[in-house]
Amino acid sequence: MSALTATERPTGVAPLRAVRPWTIAVAFGLLATVICAAGSWIPSLWGDEATTLMSARRPVSTLWPMLFHVDAVHGLYYLGMHGWIRLAGESPFALRLPSAVAIGLAVAAVTLLAGRRGGPKAAVVAGIVACVLPRLTYAGEEARSFAFTAAAAGWLTLLLLWLVDASGRTAPASVRRACWAVYAAGMALTSYLFLYTASLALAHLAVLLLSRASRPTLRAWLIATGCALLALAPLGLLAFFERSQIGYLADQSTDPLSLLWQPWFGNGWVAVAAWALILLAIGAWARDRWGRARTTAAPEGELPIGATLVGAAWLLLPTGAMLLVNLVFPMYTGRYSTFAAPAAALLIAEGLLVLGRFVARRSAIPAVAATGVGALLFIAVSTPAYLDQRGPYSKNDSDWSEVSSAMASVARPGDAVVFDESTRPSQRPRLAMHTYPSGFAGVIDPTLETPYTHNIGWADRVYTIPQAAARGRFDGVQRVWLVENDMDGSLHHYGLTDLEALGFHETGRTVPTHRTMLIELTR
Repeated sequence: MSALTATERPTGVAPLRAVRPWTIAVAFGLLATVICAAGSWIPSLWGDEATTLMSARRPVSTLWPMLFHVDAVHGLYYLGMHGWIRLAGESPFALRLPSAVAIGLAVAAVTLLAGRRGGPKAAVVAGIVACVLPRLTYAGEEARSFAFTAAAAGWLTLLLLWLVDASGRTAPASVRRACWAVYAAGMALTSYLFLYTASLALAHLAVLLLSRASRPTLRAWLIATGCALLALAPLGLLAFFERSQIGYLADQSTDPLSLLWQPWFGNGWVAVAAWALILLAIGAWARDRWGRARTTAAPEGELPIGATLVGAAWLLLPTGAMLLVNLVFPMYTGRYSTFAAPAAALLIAEGLLVLGRFVARRSAIPAVAATGVGALLFIAVSTPAYLDQRGPYSKNDSDWSEVSSAMASVARPGDAVVFDESTRPSQRPRLAMHTYPSGFAGVIDPTLETPYTHNIGWADRVYTIPQAAARGRFDGVQRVWLVENDMDGSLHHYGLTDLEALGFHETGRTVPTHRTMLIELTR
């Protein structure tokens, strides 16, 4: 497999020339894993991660029925996490560690992609950028499948380029057939991790067409991709029937300007720097590709595939396709483009290299020094986003860890807890009990009808307070803690009237957390 990463032109940087591509890949892969894992236990788990944890906890016998009703597009990831938490536990760090490892694999792939034709210097610059790119560092501390899609997309792209633009072109026919089969299986499995990753095929097709791939190569790619899409048909059908799950996206207003920073860059300052470098890289590539064609004869046959072409097709085409569909059927949010984040790192790195060469031509500053300063500045502008990601409330303002600690400090065995059920399911404070259960030990849950483990949906099914009272659930209960959402100081007062009708009254004791309020009632 070392042929996958063979450098095809010297870089002129003697200290780096002897460094093997896999050494750089492993080093930056490990570094990215550490960067993502560091502080990953600090932010409170939030709604999507609660879904991951609760789905992974289920017995497989109840997970399968759930997937036929909700979240089929995440089923493969849930199955993997089902096994993982039995080995590593359910702490936030344990839940998020696989994502950190996945981002390490994605960064390793980025260095190999950059180094194919750019050499060790390009690989190092790409590794630096990928290690601090906000979308990748965010995905690496989130217990969702998006980090795995970034890794898989990177390695599938590397495999494709080995087949069409490296020694794979001259490999024995049996080896090539086996690799195309691996590519097809990889595309299918990656899309089972997250359905929208199938749009990566658009980027790969564009790369093949713009590099003038041969007809046999195009035929092999079409067969492999067709097999992958055919294998994906059952998931696509399930996703269509479960489309109401993302119906809330229709109610979200999207500022077109946010599309310039939200998918990959975290904030406006990173986006400004990133897009400037991306446009610089694409502009330099376009000048080399078409500007010189006016003065020289166009080469015949297949063209070499550089990192800029790969990055531009990978970054723009899948996300562009999703945004076009989104105009007709709301189905997109920025995190869905995580699998294209490695492409952003590739292009930013190429832009830094172009900038370094430009500075070197117009001054006495060496290109290596100029590129290095640019990389350091990109690290500096990305650092605030990284630190923000590791704040205690950085995940959708979730404060469930704090809620659990507050409940542990005030509740006594035999107390009852009633949760605000008026908000969106993924924001309901009931999830604090499932993500941080230790604080709720010994507390009664009188409104619980069906635990999530026995429900075809991912969450608990609950009674209203009057329904629970009619079943005797409040008999013998003397104290209730009402856990209410307190967004911007606006309490919903969910259930307060119903509890007062049962004889409970507020004692005046409340325990505020970041966005939640615990209210004590007794009778």
